Amino acid sequence: MLTLVAFVVALGILIAVHEYGHYRVAVACGIKVLKFSVGFGKPIYTWRLKNSPTEFSIGMLPLGGYVKMLDEREGPVDPAERHLAFNTQPLRSRAAVVAAGPAANLLLAIVLYAIVNWSGLQEPEPVLASPVAGSIAERAGLRGGERVQQAAFDGEPLEDTRSFEDLRWLLTQGALNGRDVRLAIGGPDAAAAASRELVLPLGQLQAADADAQLFRKIGITGPWTQPVIGELMAGGAAEKSGLRSGDLVLRIGSLAIVDGPQLRETIRASSGTQTWRIVRAGQAMDLPVTPEIRQEAGRSIARIGAYVGAPPAMVTVRYGPLDGLWQGAVRTWQVSALTLKMMGKMVIGEASLKNLSGPLTIADYAGKSASIGWTAYLLFLALISVSLGVLNLLPLPVLDGGHLMYYLWEAITGKSVSDAWMDRLQRGGVAILREAQNAAGLEPGKALQRCAWPFWPQPGGNGVKTTPLCVALLTQTPGLGVVARLDWRCFHHVRTRINSVNRP
Repeated sequence: MLTLVAFVVALGILIAVHEYGHYRVAVACGIKVLKFSVGFGKPIYTWRLKNSPTEFSIGMLPLGGYVKMLDEREGPVDPAERHLAFNTQPLRSRAAVVAAGPAANLLLAIVLYAIVNWSGLQEPEPVLASPVAGSIAERAGLRGGERVQQAAFDGEPLEDTRSFEDLRWLLTQGALNGRDVRLAIGGPDAAAAASRELVLPLGQLQAADADAQLFRKIGITGPWTQPVIGELMAGGAAEKSGLRSGDLVLRIGSLAIVDGPQLRETIRASSGTQTWRIVRAGQAMDLPVTPEIRQEAGRSIARIGAYVGAPPAMVTVRYGPLDGLWQGAVRTWQVSALTLKMMGKMVIGEASLKNLSGPLTIADYAGKSASIGWTAYLLFLALISVSLGVLNLLPLPVLDGGHLMYYLWEAITGKSVSDAWMDRLQRGGVAILREAQNAAGLEPGKALQRCAWPFWPQPGGNGVKTTPLCVALLTQTPGLGVVARLDWRCFHHVRTRINSVNRP
């Protein structure tokens, strides 16, 4: 139920803001707006503001919205009101109205990121877990337990690293842009000065490596945590072997255990009974532990039936009024650029289509973020708002960007796109979105047709009578598919809980 409510609320907010952008600029340009609707289908609530010609409504299907304006191509217009019609406005006004929807989504993202920055967010300290064996980080000389004091792209001035999220985001950009990252590291003590520098050669990663396993290839999978045993499952291997919650693991066999991630990996790769060296209530002791072997996805994985690893040490990251707003704008720009980059790589086959995310994935993230808390939910809203803003600016005929493309043609040639060509382009846009929909794992065409087809503007329409947010939501959100899986700020609590369990 929480997932459904969070999803509907998220759609309502994002669609209302998008449509309000169209509405507000249309009114500012002197255009008469006849109807403002959030949702499609039969209205469940309508109202009018005093002295306003606009009817506001909420539809039954919260998968899109539209702003209907006075337009001679839509029906007869009183000559006395002709100057209020959309089609009679200068090109710059029409373009501004169309661009205002995506712009409103991007502005919303900046505000949401800024609110989180101002309120402060608990993030893991930038202390590194032991690197994945054979990874870039291990080959660069990282061993685990190092604190990243400063970081930057190689060749640029080093900047302070406030949290593990700062580092993850820098590594994400470096991997996707093919740029090496330079780290200034020291001991785990925050007060200690950086003792050495090293470079992670992320430029050697191929574009196809930009997937959910990106950080395993880099070798930095999470922050350092104590290798302790958490909650035990009744009757599990851990309980049968005599382990207790709070036990600190020092060694498994001859292997010294450095942190929680290493302990989890060691358990999963183990077989048979091994001697564990632990510390319990200040006393060291040895215990023979026999994991249970499970078959998962064709692989044998050992489980002990216990949560493994303590939560990471946290730090509150908070910005002042101007810095918080600036950081919000920077993050919005970075996510927008990443979304476009990943879309381009998927188009030319350099990135996997697994990075696409359909509505079920969006709903899943909505529920997870809402269950964590309001800050995670705001970050989720910001992420989706960026994705929708960018996606709707793409030059596809059924999107806002497609109508901006028409206006660019009109500005260059002095002639508007003919009805015949607009019809052809609309059909081509439909075909492209259906293919994208199929790639996102939806049943071919059906969801797209049911939601959007009756509402798409027909040739000769004003282009914003129906804003195709529905289309955007039912195809895919590339920004979510990549960024949400990599954005530690939004989902690190979920990751910590899920990844820390050595499932029975």
